[in-house]
Amino acid sequence: MDGFAAVDFEFARQVLQRGVAALFVVAFASSLNQFRPLLGEHGLLPAPELLAWARSSPQRRRMLHPTLFLRVRYTDRRLAALCVAGIVVAAALVVGLPQLGPPWVPMVCFLGLWLGYMSITSIGQTFYGFGWEMLLLEAGFLAAFLGSDEQPPSTVVIVLFWWLVFRLEFGAGMIKIRGGREWRDLTALTYHHETQPMPGPLSRQAHLLPRWFHKGEVLGNHFAQLIVPWFLFAPLLGLFVPGPVPAIVGAVAAAIVIATQVWLVLTGNFAWLNWMTIVLAFSAMGVPGIGAESQPAASDPPWTVDGMPLYWVVVTAAVGLLFVVLSWAPLRNLFARRQLMNASFNRWQLANAYGAFGTVTKERIEIVVEGTMDENPDAATWREYGFKGKPGDVRRIPRQYAPYHLRLDWLMWFLPLGRSLEDWFTAFLVKLLEADAPTLRLLADDPFEGRRPRWVRAVSYRYRFTTHAEFRDTGARWVRERRRPVMGPASLRR
Repeated sequence: MDGFAAVDFEFARQVLQRGVAALFVVAFASSLNQFRPLLGEHGLLPAPELLAWARSSPQRRRMLHPTLFLRVRYTDRRLAALCVAGIVVAAALVVGLPQLGPPWVPMVCFLGLWLGYMSITSIGQTFYGFGWEMLLLEAGFLAAFLGSDEQPPSTVVIVLFWWLVFRLEFGAGMIKIRGGREWRDLTALTYHHETQPMPGPLSRQAHLLPRWFHKGEVLGNHFAQLIVPWFLFAPLLGLFVPGPVPAIVGAVAAAIVIATQVWLVLTGNFAWLNWMTIVLAFSAMGVPGIGAESQPAASDPPWTVDGMPLYWVVVTAAVGLLFVVLSWAPLRNLFARRQLMNASFNRWQLANAYGAFGTVTKERIEIVVEGTMDENPDAATWREYGFKGKPGDVRRIPRQYAPYHLRLDWLMWFLPLGRSLEDWFTAFLVKLLEADAPTLRLLADDPFEGRRPRWVRAVSYRYRFTTHAEFRDTGARWVRERRRPVMGPASLRR
């Protein structure tokens, strides 16, 4: 680092800008495909109804995070147009086109992505109630101030990315230590690979590893989340201590974070949470010599400072000051006795608190949705609806969907954990009875091929991975045991 300019972090800047933009492409594509059947004009939880409620009073308007749809009437077409525009702008940033101009050009692009996606998440209700939504927003806001290829990245902004990774990792580690006993007695990952929301192709193999390995996983997790994040700030010592050691320490810390996240990518489907953490961790990867030839020399009078335009130094310093003010609440939260997880302390969702899986479920309960064409539900032949990501067919290998986010499947995992069924689930069953085409496209298999069933019902099952011996005997990857009816039979007919 060289004062105001992080001259050795051009490679980090390229990974951050292009990686964050790529995840915006995924996020907008996910919304383009799923928002309308889930939250559109005729969705399970219609966003226009929420917006009408919010417009009814100033107090209610302030309860929503900022959204363009409070000023522009929501329609499904406008939502689709916003998603397409977001994909186009984000794709341009992935390719690097805005970065060829002055620094305000990528700034405008990233701020547009930030505001556009926040306009969606603000009305997304429970289907957008995930920590990685606000993580993408905060990362997108910070990426707006990474500048362009004309000058080195700002030291202030690179450090703010370290602070984001620190809150993300250390916050998750503290949530676990304060959470379920399984994280303290090292048994959490004995269960987690099997009971996580959406297993991946290798989750069963990971689950079947020896218990001593799972205990090592938990110890490794505690090390990577509670100790390693402090060393991300080591390159700052390079401002005072000559030599490569501070930069190497920071790069090693980043590499450990990346390695643990790659393992999570291989063994699960956590939308873009792990992918974003990998991208953000590259912020601590200083590589000397990359981009140095493109840095302009200082002028006299000094309209450039350490290779950056003076106005850009002022802008990035203002962003740094803003985050100093906003970071007091999340800093206190990290060490609070009642630590909040995935919480925002301001309407703009900046300087948030993060964390995941403070407790681990010990058994996997799935809600299986079935339908029948028979008149009499008591003597009917029931057929099962297939979901794309969550377990269903016991012989099917779980697919890798992350970083794409299957919102309906994730909410189905949370369903058995609640005390009562959610309103969206009742609406979902009604859509199945109507054979609503947009809703059926969210599923992997409609057993009635677009026809209306006479009855639907929901039944709970306990799932567990098969052992090696069970797999050799049956070819099944899951064993499931029927528990009890959850809802229904229900019909639209009176």
